[in-house]
Amino acid sequence: MIESNKVKKILYGGDYNPEQWPEDTWEEDMRLLKLAHIDVVTLNVFSWAALQPDEETYCFDKLDKIMELVTRHGMKICLATSTGAHPAWMARKHPDILRTEFNGMKRKFGSRHNSCPNSPTYHKYAVALATKLAERYKSYDNIVAWHISNEFGGECYCENCEKAFRKWLQKKYKTIDAVNAAWDTAFWGHTFYDFDDIVVPNMLSEHFTENHTTFQGISLDYRRFNSESILNCYRMEYDAIHAITPDIPITTNLMGNYQSLDYQMWAKYMDFISWDNYPTNEAPYEETAMKHDLMRGLKQGKPFALMEQTPSVTNWLPYNALKRPGVMRLWSYQAVAHGADTVMFFQMKRSIGACEKYHGAVIDHAGHENTRVFREITELGAELDKIGALTLGGRTDSKVAIVFDWDNWWATDYSAGPSVNLHYCDEILNYYKALNDQNISVDLISVEDDLSVYSLVIAPVLYMVKPGYDEKIRTFVNEGGNFVTTFFSGYVDDHDLVTVGGYPGKLRDILGIWVEEEDALPEDTENSFTYDGITYPATLICDLLHTEGAEVLCGYEKDFYAGMPAITCNTFGRGKAYYVATRSNAEFYRTFTGQICQEAGIMPVMDTPESVEVTRRINGNGTFLFILNHDTQSHDITLPLGGKDILTDILYQPGKNITLSAKNVAIIHLP
Repeated sequence: MIESNKVKKILYGGDYNPEQWPEDTWEEDMRLLKLAHIDVVTLNVFSWAALQPDEETYCFDKLDKIMELVTRHGMKICLATSTGAHPAWMARKHPDILRTEFNGMKRKFGSRHNSCPNSPTYHKYAVALATKLAERYKSYDNIVAWHISNEFGGECYCENCEKAFRKWLQKKYKTIDAVNAAWDTAFWGHTFYDFDDIVVPNMLSEHFTENHTTFQGISLDYRRFNSESILNCYRMEYDAIHAITPDIPITTNLMGNYQSLDYQMWAKYMDFISWDNYPTNEAPYEETAMKHDLMRGLKQGKPFALMEQTPSVTNWLPYNALKRPGVMRLWSYQAVAHGADTVMFFQMKRSIGACEKYHGAVIDHAGHENTRVFREITELGAELDKIGALTLGGRTDSKVAIVFDWDNWWATDYSAGPSVNLHYCDEILNYYKALNDQNISVDLISVEDDLSVYSLVIAPVLYMVKPGYDEKIRTFVNEGGNFVTTFFSGYVDDHDLVTVGGYPGKLRDILGIWVEEEDALPEDTENSFTYDGITYPATLICDLLHTEGAEVLCGYEKDFYAGMPAITCNTFGRGKAYYVATRSNAEFYRTFTGQICQEAGIMPVMDTPESVEVTRRINGNGTFLFILNHDTQSHDITLPLGGKDILTDILYQPGKNITLSAKNVAIIHLP
């Protein structure tokens, strides 16, 4: 949430790039944007080349005009720093600023995200520009947020980064002997004698594909280093701006479950979370919901900003299908339902050239208001004006958490086995979807977050158990919590070194089992198990385990390990710890999680038909139920409690039905 006394409603708008257009078109843009109820614009996202044409010269004349234009028309501003793409002269005069690819190829000037995060040139000029922008525009009362760079990402493997990596390692490990121990370099005679022996892990050294590395510890540490290097670029700009405008919140736009950057670390240095949501039309709505909840979880449940989405169509997919009528509105409200306090788009006006000229916009190439998309944008804008501040700051009262950890994701992907089809985010989604489909609210949390506020914590594929995390789980279960984990859990420490003595390592006593070996099943192969009277498939991986106090809930039914446990439950103190030793299907996950929630007293927000999603947000104005029909047909939904739909003003009595048409939304304000 953009916490500011300047914000009185859900902000509505997005990226506006008038510098790409003749000035005599700007006033018509303002007329159209005001007609669409747009009240905030993100400015100056990619203007570095125009703002700084050479080493010494800065030119703010055009940006001054744009700032004055939108201010005169009563709009709020999210002001970007333009550092996502450096000017051409900078690459020509200072080639150290250019990135080196994973394959060792040195980049030339072009594209964006092409600046080395450890380049002294980039650091110097990016901070200087951010400082000058803050000094010049600090008096503008309508700036509600600073937007640093744009969609930080990528990796670099240049000499700058190699030298910085060595310094990072010296700071972390102190001695070369500690590095050798952490990376197990005795394997393959890989011992380093000096920090200068260490090179970046890429296709010129440790890797034979992007995700296959001969030394997981080296590649894992480089992932951490790269994320921190790019974070340091953000932090340098943040510090420069904050020193000048300390009362204006600062952010950058994240990208959901983006693998390269550890957003849980980044969140500590962001005043509020913002992110860009671009699902395909075919993406399950639960997957989008999970990303929203992941972003909300970065700040322990605080509301976030939806910084970008497309009004109609993307431009980078194999098939760039239009959002069907009603879908833009539905997906906008889905973001709000999961914690967004803004609804913003890329972009306000379609450009006429380059790679995003066919990406959707509020103002299309037609240049007028007589388009389907503009009408839908205008109608949603009017609704958001009507809602005003009612839902702002609303929190979600989840009793279920799913653990999501970037280090664990990186380590799982780098693991030499057990299956090429094991994908960390897929396993997270299996459990998230099962709960979301039952309208059970879920927080996605980090390993640093408090567990005591939850009744059920699920940690799919907790492959890496960081120091002290087993004790955190142990305390949670001992004090009455319910814990679920799965196959390929508890195998390694934070250096990706195996915890010997039997899997799942430090979780063994909590779960009351030990895993002897695991069987990786090809795609066309499956085992089975019968749980609660129904037979389900066992796929991907089957752990072969032995109990050490745990109750066997069901066992495998095929192959030489038929009869061995597939799902177990261990009573530990006042709580229970479950182990699911294989992957199964959606029906199983729904049944399994539903039973645990029922036993733990965790109730759905509401019971609804399939494809109707319900969430709850609570603030000082009351409780708001967001009911979203993702289906292609209408549904009748029974309201257990009476309330008023703030979109239609219809007052519903307890037990009455709402008939919700396809792709439609109701927001019920409970008394």
